[in-house]
Amino acid sequence: MTGGVRSGKSRHAEALLAGAPSVVYLAPGPVPDPAADPEWAARVAEHRSRRPGSWRTVETADVAAALRAGDPAEAVLVDCLGTWLTATVDGLGTWDAPLRQWREEIEARVEDLVQAWRTRTGPAVAVTNEVGWGLVSEHRSGRVFTDLLGRVNQQIAAASDDVLLVVAGRVLTL
Repeated sequence: MTGGVRSGKSRHAEALLAGAPSVVYLAPGPVPDPAADPEWAARVAEHRSRRPGSWRTVETADVAAALRAGDPAEAVLVDCLGTWLTATVDGLGTWDAPLRQWREEIEARVEDLVQAWRTRTGPAVAVTNEVGWGLVSEHRSGRVFTDLLGRVNQQIAAASDDVLLVVAGRVLTL
């Protein structure tokens, strides 16, 4: 499920899985310290308040390992791939290594994520930002991020049964 920032995609993803007996909600992390980023903490709290009590939340930087853990038939919601990519990039540190080497490491992690996604047999929903419409700075890091998230989105879409686009709360099946 893809869309722009604040398009309603997370809310729709939650509704898709509302009838599942149990859901693992994977929140790519690390989740920022609420004291350091109160606006982000408020968003996280709002998302948590909407989820049913039967849902299990896993906040992790290693989404691929979390996808492989537990019952592959259990419903899973990954929210959001853009956050996962940002945390992955942050985890690699500065761009001291040559860009090619740095990009290869990220692409290897993307491939690991996609392979883990394919292990799921139950309902699985991934929320992501559509980078073709987003405002991304026209500098090297912005272009690299756009390219990488576009690649993540394409690969997860190729490994999925359906792709949905959410615009202004409206859902389109692609």
